[in-house]
Parts: sequence; structure tokens; C-alpha cells
Amino acid sequence: MDLLQNAEVWVTIGLLIFIGALIWAKVPGMAMKALDDRGAKIKAELDEAVRLREEAGALLESLKAQRIETEKLAAEMLANAEAEADRLRAEAAVKLEETIKRRQDMAERKIAIAESQAAADVKAAAADLAAQLAEAVLTARLTGLKADPLIDAAVEQIGTKLQ
Repeated sequence: MDLLQNAEVWVTIGLLIFIGALIWAKVPGMAMKALDDRGAKIKAELDEAVRLREEAGALLESLKAQRIETEKLAAEMLANAEAEADRLRAEAAVKLEETIKRRQDMAERKIAIAESQAAADVKAAAADLAAQLAEAVLTARLTGLKADPLIDAAVEQIGTKLQ
């Protein structure tokens, strides 16, 4: 019975009774359940974080692909714009050349018309002058001679017929 007077025995018995009461009250089960719930909650949060990270990675890859596609499209648009500018430049050069040629041809035609008009005017003036001189010469020669009305009429008509 010395055993019952030993304090360590009573502490051990009390501890065993306390642990038994906890087990009987299902405290370890509740603690384990609380820990399990807490672990499940942490696992769910970790799973959510992994899922969000994967979504962010997928979004990043999508944005990178979209950027690459946009850069390709921009480069293509730039190349098309440069080609269109070259085409328009070539068309403008051809149209300018055609306009210059057309204006040069028109100027040459106007010059040719002016030259032919001037030549015709000179010929007409020369014919008028020749007719006047012929009339004057014939009149001067015939004034001393006996006048013939037919010759006088013919001399007057020479000036009008040569024009």
C-alpha cells in the first residue's frame, strides 16, 4: 500500500483518468476532426492557388501568342502599306510621264498650227503684195498706151483672184 501513498502514482492515475475522460468525451476525435478540417481547408486553398497559377500561366501564354500574332499582323500591314505606296508612286510616275508627253504633244501641235498659220499669212501677204505690184506695173505700162477696157478690167481682177 505504499504505492497508494506515492504522489507519482496518483499523478499517473489522474493523468490516465483525464486521458480516459477526454477519450470518453471524444475530444481527441474533435481535435483530430478540427485538424483534419483545417488541413482540408489548407489543401483546398493550395489547390485553388495551383489552379489560379495554372490559369495565370495559360493566360500569359495566350497573351504571348496574341502579342506575336499582333506583331505579325502589324508587320504584314506595314509591308502591305509599303507595297501600296510603291505601287502608287509608280502609278503617279507613269501618269506624270503621260501628262508631260500629252502636254508636249499639244504644245508641238500648237506650234505646228501657228507655224502653218504664219506661213499661210506670209504667203497671203506675199500674194497680195505681188498682185499689187503687178497691178501697179501693168497700170504704169498701160497708162501711156491706149486704154483698152478689157485689159483694165483684167488688171483689176488680178488682185482679187490672187488672194
